Amino acid sequence: MDRIDAMKVFVAALEEGSLAGAGRRLGRSPAAVSRAIAFLENHVGAELLHRTTRSMKLSEAGERYAAACRRVLTDLEEADLSVADERAAPRGVLTVSAPPISGEEILRPIVDAYLEAYPAVSVNLVLLDRHANLVEEGIDIALRVGELPDSSMIAVRIGGDVKRVIVASPRYLAANPRIVEPGDLARHRIVTTTHFGQEAWIFPPAAGSSVPRSIHFRPRLVVNSVRAALASAVQGIGVTRLYTYHVAEQVEQGALRIILRDAEPPALPVHLLTPHGRTSVPKVRAFMDFAAPRLRAEFARLSAQAGALAANSSV
Repeated sequence: MDRIDAMKVFVAALEEGSLAGAGRRLGRSPAAVSRAIAFLENHVGAELLHRTTRSMKLSEAGERYAAACRRVLTDLEEADLSVADERAAPRGVLTVSAPPISGEEILRPIVDAYLEAYPAVSVNLVLLDRHANLVEEGIDIALRVGELPDSSMIAVRIGGDVKRVIVASPRYLAANPRIVEPGDLARHRIVTTTHFGQEAWIFPPAAGSSVPRSIHFRPRLVVNSVRAALASAVQGIGVTRLYTYHVAEQVEQGALRIILRDAEPPALPVHLLTPHGRTSVPKVRAFMDFAAPRLRAEFARLSAQAGALAANSSV
């Protein structure tokens, strides 16, 4: 059996979540898919997948091998494309990751339009509350909010006005001591997410100081979902910190109010990321060219909306 072909079957099974799904995607029988996985396991001398009648899970060796397979298959695709017609039409499956809310509300409509423009491409939109490893997880493009570490990724900046704001419901603010400066938060109930800091929030230095302020707290509620934190804040459970576009609708409706505007951290940049070399792939290059200007326009609109809301909602 061809090892590269078996790797493709293995990766397809992981992406589809089952051997049957891989078979449907590749047009092969479940037995053929099982034989391909068994061939790889025999070749490496280790079990790659823990399989039951209801589920499958990567073994520790399987996790390492899956990352290597994705790198190999990506390199092969790029090698093929390097000698192909540069004007080749975009085709195949494009995997894009984004944070849940920005992915659902900002990026998804752009993905829909991209699919209309490029009928030979299918998109796997992965919404994650964490920063994925693009190479190891087989992701072609990622939408990222925040400063980027030095890396080999190609980054296209699409915005720079995303701010983190502190919000609470009018009911909570009326029933609790006034919040005038960041230090006051230590005496309040905090609703936080795993993404925005579970034990402390950082604020710019106070006037006359060059040292950022770190406000420590014991959160009343920690969730791994922005939507959950938002809903709990609206219910008056406590104070939370989110991005402006997360809270725009609730602020506009009066369900939340923005506080501590004078202590907001600097705005964060927004980028589209892709591994080095992936821009030579037509489906990737086409998406970057298609999505970047549309995302710039949308984040500019959201920034203007946030500024208008802030002027009317601060306390």
